[in-house]
Amino acid sequence: MITFLSVVLVLASLGMIVLVLLHKGKGGGLSNMFGGGVSSSLGGSAVVEKNLDRLTIICGLVWFVCIVALGLLLKTA
Repeated sequence: MITFLSVVLVLASLGMIVLVLLHKGKGGGLSNMFGGGVSSSLGGSAVVEKNLDRLTIICGLVWFVCIVALGLLLKTA
């Protein structure tokens, strides 16, 4: 069980990295410093952003559940 949760945790972590990097910048932060403001007119639709938000939240929840479950399993082991 610990091995399975560890694999799911690694996959969820990689998924979180990819999903967060896919998000469009929302301000004058580092994304604008490296050219994020140039393509603001080429941004995707609101539906795509909403679905990306949902996928990121789901992946974050999976990551959180894996962390808690692994913590509980390793505490009792």
